[in-house]
Amino acid sequence: MRKTHHHQPSLIEPWLDLDHAKELQAISEILDEHPEINELILHDLQRAAGSRESTGAHGLSAEQVLRALLVKQLNGFSYRVLAFHLADSRSNQTFCRIGLGQAPPSKSALQATIKAVSAETLERINRILVRGAVGAKVESGRTVRVDCTVVESNIHHPTDCGLLWDSVRVVVRLMKQAREVLGPELIVFSDRTRRAKRRRYTINNARRQRQREPAYRDLIKVANETYAFAIQVRQVLAQPHDVDPVHAGMLDAVAGKLDYYLPLMQRVIDQTRRRVLESEKVPAGDKVVSIFEEHTDIISKGGRDTFYGHKICLTTGRSSMVLDCVVLDGNPADSTLTVEMIERQIKLYGRAPKQAAFDGAFGSAANLASLKAIDGVQDVVFCKGKGLAISDMAKSSWVYRRLRNFRAGIEGVISFLKRVFGLDRCTWRSRPSFHSYVWSSIVTCNLLVMARHQLA
Repeated sequence: MRKTHHHQPSLIEPWLDLDHAKELQAISEILDEHPEINELILHDLQRAAGSRESTGAHGLSAEQVLRALLVKQLNGFSYRVLAFHLADSRSNQTFCRIGLGQAPPSKSALQATIKAVSAETLERINRILVRGAVGAKVESGRTVRVDCTVVESNIHHPTDCGLLWDSVRVVVRLMKQAREVLGPELIVFSDRTRRAKRRRYTINNARRQRQREPAYRDLIKVANETYAFAIQVRQVLAQPHDVDPVHAGMLDAVAGKLDYYLPLMQRVIDQTRRRVLESEKVPAGDKVVSIFEEHTDIISKGGRDTFYGHKICLTTGRSSMVLDCVVLDGNPADSTLTVEMIERQIKLYGRAPKQAAFDGAFGSAANLASLKAIDGVQDVVFCKGKGLAISDMAKSSWVYRRLRNFRAGIEGVISFLKRVFGLDRCTWRSRPSFHSYVWSSIVTCNLLVMARHQLA
C-alpha cells in the first residue's frame, strides 16, 4: 500500500535500471573478483603519502581511488566536475562505495590520490584483467592485431616566437614571486614581458620573412636579457635568507622551477637562433616544442601530418580488449616493433599467439621469418605486404583475407579509445603522468568491454 512517506529510508542505494548503471554494476562485479587490484593501488597511495601515511585523516580507500579514476576516464570529467558528480550522482556514489554518511571527496583530494597511481601499477592491473578475461572466455589471446597511433600532449602548436614568449613570461613571473618575498633590493630585474609580447604579435602577423627577422632578433635579445637576470636571481636564492618557514618554502619552490625552466629557455633561444637567423635545420631530437611538456616528441605520420606527443603501439584481441601497450620514445619505424610486440605477448601471457595481423608498415621478409620461427605462431599477415607471398604469410588465401579484415578492426578500437576515453590528447602534465594517463584510459576501456560482454 502506498504511504505518505518512508519512516526509515534505506541505507543501501540500489542500482538504477538504466544501461549506464548496469555497466557500472558489471564493472564493479569484475573488480570485486580481483581484490588484489586494490592492494596494488594501496601500495602507490602509501608510497605517495610517505611519512604522513600514519597521521591525519584516513582519506579515500584504495578501492574508492581506483573507482573514481574509472569514472573520470569513462566520462572525460575534469577533477572539478568529477567531484560534483561524486557528490550528486547516486550511481557514481554507489559505484565508488561512498556511503550515505561519508562526505564526498574534494577535487584536490581526487587529484592528489588519482595522480599517485603509477603507470606500472595500471599496467599490472591490465594484465590481471586480461588474464581474468581469458579465464571467463571473453578473450583467448590466440589471435592478435597490432597497430600504432599518436597521443598528443596538451600543448599549443609550437612556434619559435611562441616558445620564446612562454619562456620570458614564465621566468619573469617566477622572479616577481621571489621579489615579493625578498624585496626589490635583492631581486633586481627588468620586466620585458610587454616588449616580448609585442614582438611575438609582430612576427605572427608579418607576411614575409624579411619582416619577421628584425622582430625575431629583438625577441631573442629580450630573451637573453631575461635569462641573464634570472641567473642572477637564482644565485641570490642560493644564499641563506632570514625568512619564516612558509616563505622559505616558497623560495625553494621558485628556485626549483628556475632550475627546470632556465635550461629549456637556453635551448629555445639557441634553436631559434639556428633556425631563424642562421637558416639551419635543427634535428627533431634536438628541438624543444614546449617548455611545459618538454618530453613531447615530434611525430611525422606518413609525411602528411605532424603530431606533438608520443607514439604508442597497441595489441588487441578478438574481444576488442587492449592486451598490451608500449609508449615509445621518438618516432621509430613500425617495422622495428613487429617482433618486439609478439615477444611481449609471450612474456606477459606465457604463450605465443597462433595468428597475428599487422599493418603493411610492420612488414618485411626478416620480420616474417622471425615470427614464423617462434614456436606456436602459425599465421602472420601483413596488410599490403611488401613483396611477400600470401602462401608465406598464411596457410590459405581464405585465412589471409580473414586476418586482413580482422586487422582493420583495430582502427575502430583506436577510434573508440580516442573518442570515449580521451586517448587523443593527454591532459595530465609530465612524462610519468603521460604514461599513467594512457594506461588509465586502456584499463577503463577494457573494463567497459568486459562488462558489455558480460551483459550480452
